[in-house]
Amino acid sequence: MSIIMAKQSIQQVKQRFGIIGSAPELDRAVDIALQVAPTDLSVFITGESGVGKESFPQIVHQYSKRKHGPYFAINCGSIPEGTIDSELFGHEKGSFTGATGTRKGYFEVADGGTLFLDEAGELPLPTQARLLRVLESGEFIKVGSSKVEKSDVRVVAATNLDLVKAVEQGKFREDLYYRLNTVPIRVPPLRDRKEDIPLLFRKFASDCAEKYMMPPIMLTDDARTMLKNYRWPGNVRQLKNITEQISIIEKERTITTDILQKYLPHDEVGMLPISVSSLREADQKTFGSEREILYQVLFDMKKDISDLKQVVKNIMEESGSHTPGPGILPGDHSQVPVPVKYEKYEAYPKNISLDGDERNDIQDATEYEESTMSISEVEKEMIAKALERHNGKRKLAAGDLGISERTLYRKIKEYNL
Repeated sequence: MSIIMAKQSIQQVKQRFGIIGSAPELDRAVDIALQVAPTDLSVFITGESGVGKESFPQIVHQYSKRKHGPYFAINCGSIPEGTIDSELFGHEKGSFTGATGTRKGYFEVADGGTLFLDEAGELPLPTQARLLRVLESGEFIKVGSSKVEKSDVRVVAATNLDLVKAVEQGKFREDLYYRLNTVPIRVPPLRDRKEDIPLLFRKFASDCAEKYMMPPIMLTDDARTMLKNYRWPGNVRQLKNITEQISIIEKERTITTDILQKYLPHDEVGMLPISVSSLREADQKTFGSEREILYQVLFDMKKDISDLKQVVKNIMEESGSHTPGPGILPGDHSQVPVPVKYEKYEAYPKNISLDGDERNDIQDATEYEESTMSISEVEKEMIAKALERHNGKRKLAAGDLGISERTLYRKIKEYNL
């Protein structure tokens, strides 16, 4: 009897929140949300993009004792790194440029309610440390303040990233991962719910027909089979988009495999295999942080200077001279040789006859004196030159440097540029 009641309860919840499907794994996710809702345990929702994760924190909130309290859904990936601490925890007047007044953060205004942190895997590491503290003790400190404040907020987090790999790569705190992952809920991808695909198609077709006052489209048996066998990398969101496209564009209301084939892309994101060579090429062009960019520049600079040194050395040996040319001091990689001053001196014996091109090449290769600059100084100079090239436009300068605009903004403040 209790099993029947549980199934009825799950069905009622799915109807209330617009969850369509009867796949066992989907019912299991709804059941876990209902079971954990009356508690104050943290809930972590995982699943691919487009599976409908946003419905589950609402279930947890509405069936909890906090249902009359505030509910906020925050997309952590859409908030710039420089302002996310202020958004979550608030700030004091004058704590940073532009802070013209005191502001309450979400943890303060959501007191007694539920906070849904979508794309939690995108949180910066400093913010992760702050979040861990408020989850463990309920305490937080506003940006620019020294006063400890308390908040009674239930946190539900979600991500489409593999946080286990992110932890291994040092991009996500291990202690925060286990703190958020108290009760995990996995929302299955659409390809694991094949029997639910025709139901979803019919619902989206009916909604579209009602909205635009037209007859709903229907699938033939073969088209239904094709729809179920498609991989659906974009999950429910992609299915909805394709259903609406067909409803609007096609005049024929009965959809055959020939018609459906035109709307099922074969080069969708996530469906093409990636070759090792393309991954290497991407590694060469994409950098995870501004430090990686700096290292790449320094390595390139070192290689160029080493090549130049070898050219000069070869010319010296051919000319019979053993005068050492400028080079890189071995062993110290914390500082990088940078040409900072030009002083003319003869790098080849005067009794050797060279033509004009050879003489110019040697002169260009040897007419400099080496100094050293720290990594931070080189980084500061690179940012300053990029800003100068683009007349102070941060977006263009960030694109030139290959870093995000919010990272550039943080570096500008750090170096007082």
